[in-house]
Amino acid sequence: MRNVVIIGSGCAGNTAAVYAARANLSPLVVEGLEAGGQLSLTTLVENFPGFPEGIMGPELVANIKKQAERFGAEYRSGEATAADLSRRPFRVTIDNSETVETRTLIVASGASARWLGLESEQKLIGHGVSSCATCDGFFFRGRPVMVVGGGDSAMEEGTFLTKFASEVTICHRRDQFRASKIMLDRARRNEKIKWLTDTVVEEVYDMAKNEVTGVRLRNVKTGQQWDYNVDGLFLAIGHIPNTKVFQGQLELDPEGYIISKGGTRTSVAGVFHAGDVEDRHYRQAVTAAGTGCMAAIEAERFLEANA
Repeated sequence: MRNVVIIGSGCAGNTAAVYAARANLSPLVVEGLEAGGQLSLTTLVENFPGFPEGIMGPELVANIKKQAERFGAEYRSGEATAADLSRRPFRVTIDNSETVETRTLIVASGASARWLGLESEQKLIGHGVSSCATCDGFFFRGRPVMVVGGGDSAMEEGTFLTKFASEVTICHRRDQFRASKIMLDRARRNEKIKWLTDTVVEEVYDMAKNEVTGVRLRNVKTGQQWDYNVDGLFLAIGHIPNTKVFQGQLELDPEGYIISKGGTRTSVAGVFHAGDVEDRHYRQAVTAAGTGCMAAIEAERFLEANA
């Protein structure tokens, strides 16, 4: 029987493990399909407090993991493939084989960025291909970039990137945008933003430099293809919260994000959320770490109140 099981090993899950372990709760962390979360796919992180020269994303999450292990947190590779939250203790199944029981559960399984699914794109994630303008925009100061998407996120990302990039091209597969009028109008007023509609990205080029040097585009109506020079490609086509295993058990919104019941509480007493499974707005390492701390403290207080 566990006091705390934490699902996910990104900034949120690892920080929750630090706090739970320091409270002598001996947490078990189920690392998930992507051990380390989205930071494991990034390169230099320059906006996490305490690292004036920046730190590599994989190193940051590895350091937090070491810190948690120092205080007694246990890590187990694998994915939570099933869960029973209908009664306490809760039951979590790992990789369809091992089942563990726990008095409290912290869901920190994150949200995965939607990608185009191109082999060339996947190869260059963290090397010019990104899903976070706030995280990586600074690295493209004075350089041309492209944003793929047609919703509010794409407009927000594109507008933000104009602070750094020499020009920003917004590429959308349709000629109509899903973005709200206010967001779209703001982007259209920005002279540094160019527009490509009815257009999709077919390939991402790196010219043997292991960094983005351009893209191959295709007009979906005419079939015309051409090359386009950019140094960065930002995907703003949404995220998928990793909450499938909790459908029908936790209250989720239509897109699958956990609906918070205050603090880090969920609709099931004793189950807490941390990081991007609930946060659709900020999606930053530091905010994920903060909610990981909060979830662990709330789990500790829940255990004390229900001893």
